[in-house]
Amino acid sequence: MMTLANKITLTRAAMSIVMFLFILLPYAWARIVAILIFIVAASTDWVDGKIARQTHTITPFGAIVDPFVDKILVIAAFFAFVGIPNLNVPLWAVFLILLRELMVSNLRAIAALEGKVMAAERWGKFKTVVQMSAIGTIFFVLLMYHLSHLLSGIGQTVCLFLFILLRNIPYTITVIAAVITWMSAISYLRNNWDLLKKSWSLPQCKQ
Repeated sequence: MMTLANKITLTRAAMSIVMFLFILLPYAWARIVAILIFIVAASTDWVDGKIARQTHTITPFGAIVDPFVDKILVIAAFFAFVGIPNLNVPLWAVFLILLRELMVSNLRAIAALEGKVMAAERWGKFKTVVQMSAIGTIFFVLLMYHLSHLLSGIGQTVCLFLFILLRNIPYTITVIAAVITWMSAISYLRNNWDLLKKSWSLPQCKQ
């Protein structure tokens, strides 16, 4: 029977897909819904981990799938942002983030084949915080853009001012997220290099 923590993890994966679709819809209401979905989905990452620890229901499935679902949430948001010209989110930086996440996911799979669970490192946790913060900031810029068209009077003026002031932030913060993401990748590779070398070498025959 699937644990509650794992059910929450899979729900977060489904929410990531829905969030992606709502970001792509060119309507203010849809992107506000996407922001709410992101907040809830990001919160469940903390919730499912806490539940698994407190109920002593940590499973191999959760250990492997939970970080993978986090990657789905991050990549879904960044790629959807690329499709919004007003945000100017660089595709090359998002591609680098995707490349790193696929690489580390494969490294986790190699570890699993060796009967090991590759625990999250400090750099990996910091990377996740940076990515989530970047997405939250970009959502805020997007919200200011829509509110500058929806509101009137002083509210419209304030939102338009904030959007103009912050309109270059999505590009910059995505690049920063890509750099931090690859710094964490280097840490993972360095700490698991022996495992990687073992995976591409033929087993030695005993004499």
